[in-house]
Amino acid sequence: MIEENRRVLLGMSGGTDSSVAAMRLLEGGYEVTGITFRFYELNDSTEYLEDARSLAEHLGIRHITYDAREVFNKQIIEYFVQEYMAGRTPVPCTLCNNYLKWPLLAELADEMGIFYIATGHYVRKVKLEDTYYITSAADSDKDQTFFLWGLKQDILRRMLLPMGDITKVEARALAAERGFRKVATKKDSLGVCFCPMDYRSFLKNWLDKNDQLFTAHGQKWSEIVRRGRFVDETGHFIAWHEGYPFYTIGQRRGLGIHLNRPVFVKDIFPEKNEIVLAPLQSLEKTEMWLENWNLINENRVLGCSDIIVKIRYRKQENHGTVTVTPEHLLHIQLHEPLTAIAPGQAAAFYKDDLLLGGGIIVKAR
Repeated sequence: MIEENRRVLLGMSGGTDSSVAAMRLLEGGYEVTGITFRFYELNDSTEYLEDARSLAEHLGIRHITYDAREVFNKQIIEYFVQEYMAGRTPVPCTLCNNYLKWPLLAELADEMGIFYIATGHYVRKVKLEDTYYITSAADSDKDQTFFLWGLKQDILRRMLLPMGDITKVEARALAAERGFRKVATKKDSLGVCFCPMDYRSFLKNWLDKNDQLFTAHGQKWSEIVRRGRFVDETGHFIAWHEGYPFYTIGQRRGLGIHLNRPVFVKDIFPEKNEIVLAPLQSLEKTEMWLENWNLINENRVLGCSDIIVKIRYRKQENHGTVTVTPEHLLHIQLHEPLTAIAPGQAAAFYKDDLLLGGGIIVKAR
């Protein structure tokens, strides 16, 4: 166990948030070491590495890089593809934060004798009765609590979150005031880092490049991803689709069909390569079950009737009651219907502005 000290290992992506985090930590009196993870390099661009190095040099802090591309490909990208191939909706940013980025920061900090770990996340934390909790950021538009429900106390106690109490506008102004014009004007990253715009194009390219890989049933990807049937709730044929992995529960746009009524993806059946389309009200659910769950404090969640449940970043909040089933799944009884709950998605729990945990949706009804 590393003893508490004033040293901090900061994940630096080369972007505005982690760069301003470095400035704020230095101003707070910490000895900062910056680390840039090489997770995935879109279009083989390494400009972010030079940006992070340059900033660290100007700030007078040590900077290192860590090549995590192999583990990222295995844990995140292959998972991402496998989930779509199974007809589910993956949450790569959630898995990356909870099971790769923060644990890896802690592991490397241990090796360097550094107690604290930090990033540019827009979240805060509090300590209540010897338990640490993530809480929402001052900038509600940038709040990233939804992605961190899987972190446990060994990580939470060591986290420093210098961006939690300022807004993005204030962060840009702070960088500009200190003469870091490029940092102040960098564009925000959007979407998933390895496919920021369209996951379907990424998935098609990945499948093309990896068609030599076989599934558990001995079929090539190209034998599975093929034209299939859109059907209505009674099984009647509506139109042809491009292949079930290219659609998600709740999808309306991009179906490639034109009807005289709005329809949404209700169900995906990979084994039949069939997709069920239905009106929005048919997608309403009042129960869901979660696996791979984490609760920060079970006493604040289980059996409580006023837990806020979120299944999407920046989306609606619903209330529900959470219990544990004999199969050790979390069961959520929603107090009002929720549409487009997709297996594979994450659900996060909140109460009194505290992030209380979450899990991965297995099924809903």
